[in-house]
Amino acid sequence: MMPWLTNDTTISQIVSLLIAAVLGGLIGMEREREQRPAGLRTYMLVCVGSALFTILSINAFPGVPRDTARVAAQVVTGIGFLGAGTVWRSQDRVSGLTTAAGLWVAAAIGMATGAGMGALALAATVLVLIVLAVFLRLERAFLHHDHQREE
Repeated sequence: MMPWLTNDTTISQIVSLLIAAVLGGLIGMEREREQRPAGLRTYMLVCVGSALFTILSINAFPGVPRDTARVAAQVVTGIGFLGAGTVWRSQDRVSGLTTAAGLWVAAAIGMATGAGMGALALAATVLVLIVLAVFLRLERAFLHHDHQREE
């Protein structure tokens, strides 16, 4: 067996990455179902990447003093850049805001997973899925959008 894989911490970190992939995948599947530009793979990559950056931030840079929040802050900045690329304005209509917000929260879910807060990440994922799926149906049922539906 590979010596680096026998460490309980490493195994736990790998499990965190797998959990991040699953949680991001759940959100991505909902977005695929709605035929949105950012779907399964994008959300999985955002969650896994954020989890990995968080794990690295906590564990990979030993020494005193160290600021584990620095890498996390850069994840937030980076995901903002990625999300900004999904927002489009056309005449008097803006689209892509839900996709941008979804990527933003997927990064946060990944960060929570990477920080070992799996229950918080799971709760956030469930809440995101409720917002995306249930509230979309409520909007369709009660608001009767006559204009082109915003994502």
